[in-house]
Parts: sequence; C-alpha cells; structure tokens
Amino acid sequence: IQEFLRVMRTIDDRIVHELNTTIPTASFVGKIDASQTCKELYQSLMDAHTSRERIIKNCISQTSSVVKTLREEREKAQDDLALLKQLRKEQTKV
Repeated sequence: IQEFLRVMRTIDDRIVHELNTTIPTASFVGKIDASQTCKELYQSLMDAHTSRERIIKNCISQTSSVVKTLREEREKAQDDLALLKQLRKEQTKV
C-alpha cells in the first residue's frame, strides 16, 4: 500500500511543475483558457486527495479489525509471545 500511496502523491509532489504548465505565460495567454485549466488541475488534485483518503481510511479500518482480533486472542493466550509480537506490529501500522 505504501508504493500505491507514493504513486498517488505524484501530482502533489509535482505541484510546482503542474502550476507552471497550467498557468499560461504572456505569450500563451490568448491560446489557453487558464480558468478552465486551473479548474481541471484543482479537480485532479481533489480526486487524488479523495481517493488517497479513502484508501488510507480503509487500511486503518482493516488493520484496526486485525488488532481487535489479535487482542481477543491475546486475552485467551497471554503467554504467546509470537501473538504479542504480531499484535504490536499491527498496532504500529495503525
């Protein structure tokens, strides 16, 4: 999931480039509709943020569910060190 999130951040990481190519220079003012291209850039940013937020929340939800299950198992088998280690690993993810 970290690789996927890294790819999804591309537009944020390249925002200066995106702004420079979206806002026309003086020689291109009449050829490009700056208002429309800015709206498109804004929409693509919002779509990327919404998608990324949805994925992160889904990941948190799934991992929290695993933590809950591991806690329940841990209460039954308190001497299981492997289970404790796995629980801590999952808690760190959250």
